[in-house]
Amino acid sequence: MILPIIPYGAAVLRLVCQNITPDTPGLSQLITNMWATLERAKGAGLAAPQVNRPYRLFLVTAIDFKAVFINARILEYSEETNIDTEGCLSIPGIWEEVERSQSILLEYQDEHFVTHTCTFSGDIARAIQHEYDHTNGKLYLDYLPALRRSLLKNKLQDIAKGKIKAAYPMKVL
Repeated sequence: MILPIIPYGAAVLRLVCQNITPDTPGLSQLITNMWATLERAKGAGLAAPQVNRPYRLFLVTAIDFKAVFINARILEYSEETNIDTEGCLSIPGIWEEVERSQSILLEYQDEHFVTHTCTFSGDIARAIQHEYDHTNGKLYLDYLPALRRSLLKNKLQDIAKGKIKAAYPMKVL
């Protein structure tokens, strides 16, 4: 089932999300639905708060890479950074340059609650950092200079009010 994506301005996108357990009701179906939603939206990642679930859960996909991240914690950020353009399914139509660490050391659980500690780099590390931020109530816009955020204010207000149409289902809360 395709879930509606929650747009910028919703309180759930600013929550520090809760850890989840294998007992979390409907978790398997939620993950299945999130994959379907991500595919429909043609995105690189999707976090549970973006579908109105305050859980520490996100998905990342790329060429030859597809993973579920549960209760993730970034243990280390590399000093080496890079700047690249990012967008967000909750903020359709806005793309901005964001500086992120080139690599990260991440501890997480997969969909079977097996714990992993892995280093990720490049585009995968960027996508993980972006989605991880969602589970901590942070958006990529928070990395932009105040002046740039100010210039985006009207577009962001339109998104929050549902005045912007996306190529996928959205639901203003």
